[in-house]
Amino acid sequence: MTAPGPALTEIAYRLPHADASVLMDLRTLLARVPQLSVAPGRLTLIPAAPVGALPLTVFETAAVDVPQVRFTTSDGGSHVLESASASSGGVLPGELAGRLGPHVYAVDHTGVNLPASTSADLWSRTVERIAGSSAMYRYPTGEPWPFVLPSTTAERDAEITAFVAGREPRFELVLDEWLSVPLWQFALRTDLTRAALEAMFPEPDGVAFPGLGEVFRAVTVRGRPLIRFDLYYRGDDALNDWETGKWLVTAGGRMRG
Repeated sequence: MTAPGPALTEIAYRLPHADASVLMDLRTLLARVPQLSVAPGRLTLIPAAPVGALPLTVFETAAVDVPQVRFTTSDGGSHVLESASASSGGVLPGELAGRLGPHVYAVDHTGVNLPASTSADLWSRTVERIAGSSAMYRYPTGEPWPFVLPSTTAERDAEITAFVAGREPRFELVLDEWLSVPLWQFALRTDLTRAALEAMFPEPDGVAFPGLGEVFRAVTVRGRPLIRFDLYYRGDDALNDWETGKWLVTAGGRMRG
């Protein structure tokens, strides 16, 4: 029997130490999220279920020159995507955190959007490395938006069959035809209605994407790196196939490196 390969243990959004204020704003924004663990210079989101599921999602400051996302595996290996781009428009991070902090109760997923101009080699190497060390699934409608679901060792080596609450945050990798530079995206569940979020973030600060306006309102924050928050409207509390990952597993199918 072939021994299992290394597991993706951590996805870390890393900021230069000079941008520590952004980390503090994220701490304020995510204060109500039960999976949040706080340490100096580091915020960690730990999947609630299944017990021991990986990867962890981390936000931290580090000795880096530009923001980067680092994918770390259990053998000490890593893969890095740099995000040097910035936005001069949008909402200030502290302003977003102040308005939304009392209303965010979960992180559905985080992600990196790469522009369509990204080299085919970088895209394929990134997908292959992540898929080879995690439970990664195709997006069921065919777009280049694969998702990583937190998983146990047994699930990673075989398949996910338990569709439970708390398997989050997930991670999404996107090849984005509308972007010219990389973007970080954080999808947050809120207790606010669509009307309330539209009033809180009117255009141009907040936008509704075609086909997705019924699900969330997108808000871009000012600064470096380029970050977009996708703010989910208040739901009916009924667990659905999106939240459990069942739709991705059964309709999308597994990707293996």
